[in-house]
Amino acid sequence: MENVSFLLASNSPRRKQMLSWMGFQFRSQPAEIDENPKIGEHPAIYVRRLAVQKATASRANGLPNEWVIAADTIVADGAELLGKPVDEADARRMLLQLRDKTHQVYSALAILPPDSNQTIQDICCEDVKMRNYTDEEIEAYITTGDPLDKAGAYAIQNQAFKPVVDMKGCFACIMGLPMCHLMRTLSKAGLQIDINISELCQRNLNYTCSVQSQVLAWQSPYLAMSVLFKRL
Repeated sequence: MENVSFLLASNSPRRKQMLSWMGFQFRSQPAEIDENPKIGEHPAIYVRRLAVQKATASRANGLPNEWVIAADTIVADGAELLGKPVDEADARRMLLQLRDKTHQVYSALAILPPDSNQTIQDICCEDVKMRNYTDEEIEAYITTGDPLDKAGAYAIQNQAFKPVVDMKGCFACIMGLPMCHLMRTLSKAGLQIDINISELCQRNLNYTCSVQSQVLAWQSPYLAMSVLFKRL
């Protein structure tokens, strides 16, 4: 890995932290794109489109030897997409809307190998059940400022608020960078990395994952997409 460099098309502290777990040499540079959804756009289509646009925009400022890694995450409550709240009132609205309900979180990846304009893509979708937190807990959480840069106005890893009561799939997907999906996407792009990513991810997140072996066993992007579209 000494001669492999990465450009992360994001300034997210969480994505930078998670990528650092893998020991990659990388630099981060957010991509300036229009993140407004199209009318009636399905969340899976939306996050894939934005991940590709981020990768493409970042490639313009990348170095010839860099692998571009781009990701996008959205919270979906039915047909409604919940991005980052614009202010505290918007964060309050989202948290009230999601309270004691199950919603979906979609995270898409787009990889651009060096000297290539062809993105290799992947996507992860997980069901998330929120707990029945109180109005007072919402207000206390909002005062921390944590919800304001999170899709859906919450961080699953926040130990004080603990918004999620049930989630059995990819924890890293909810945080915005599904690690096993990243490894298999890099593999599809022709970059083999000798890292036990599932052990690394679970250890850092203090989480027992039930899907990592299934994700890493899949070799075909068509199989992954067929499972996704069964859920649409």
